[in-house]
Amino acid sequence: MEWKGRRQSDNIEDRRGDPSMGGLGRGGGFSFPSGGGMGRRGGGLSIGTIIFLVVLYLIFKAMGIDLLQVMDGGMSSGPGYEQSQSGGSQTPANDEMTAFVRTVLAETEDTWQGIFQSMGREYEDPKLVLFSGQTQSGCGFASAATGPFYCPQDRKVYLDTAFFNELSRKFGASGDFAEAYVVSHEVGHHVQNLLGILPKFNEARQRMSEADANKMSVRVELQADCFAGIWGKFTQQKGILEAGDLEEALNAAQQIGDDTLQKRSQGYVVPESFNHGTSAQRVKWFKRGFDTGQMQACDTFSGPV
Repeated sequence: MEWKGRRQSDNIEDRRGDPSMGGLGRGGGFSFPSGGGMGRRGGGLSIGTIIFLVVLYLIFKAMGIDLLQVMDGGMSSGPGYEQSQSGGSQTPANDEMTAFVRTVLAETEDTWQGIFQSMGREYEDPKLVLFSGQTQSGCGFASAATGPFYCPQDRKVYLDTAFFNELSRKFGASGDFAEAYVVSHEVGHHVQNLLGILPKFNEARQRMSEADANKMSVRVELQADCFAGIWGKFTQQKGILEAGDLEEALNAAQQIGDDTLQKRSQGYVVPESFNHGTSAQRVKWFKRGFDTGQMQACDTFSGPV
């Protein structure tokens, strides 16, 4: 993928190395598979726990030990960051990865702004949050184990870039266009949100059984794959794609299908628990978006998927 030297998006919120961003919130994010699936996240600390922590802090403070400084020092030197040679500020160790994500996000902005304009609508760019280890979102607490996800409440994509290493090492899906597919899939959820698809689904699933909600979730996820394919088509038309790039994305779609993930993790599949789609379905719908470049071709809600 010929991404270097192209426009980079300013819609990035880099929280890596910021210990203040851990926390909890509401639920309802749409996640990229990371051994788990899409679901609600939430929780919190009890009043008793908070009182205990305050008392513990005061005790150590009286002993001359500032726990806040100790915690800050431990968290700010976590993976993905290194000390700057001048001063003690933290700088990302993977600057090239940051530039790559900024560029891919910019390409999605250009694509969807043009498509929405042709529809007589205005596209609202999403924010993309880079984090390391854990963070908070409008949809609740997020960790590296959550995998990349889109939160419709705050209209932000959340990405721990360490997931790209996992994508290659754990899932066998390497290559920059495989990584771009991850970002474009989550942006696809943002497109669904702007079109009113996600709000309708979130409302409807409150009245659904778990099995029916999973079936509808599969259709939502496959449409996001199809939208990612549309972005890929526009990227190809710009001459950015290189030989083998499409195969990288299709391989990624193949490797993160529900059936493939379940076979890998537990040796058998439970179809009623699928919430992202099978490998064959994910490949099919990404390729449909890529082949047609048309949003009307991405109607996953009519007929079989």
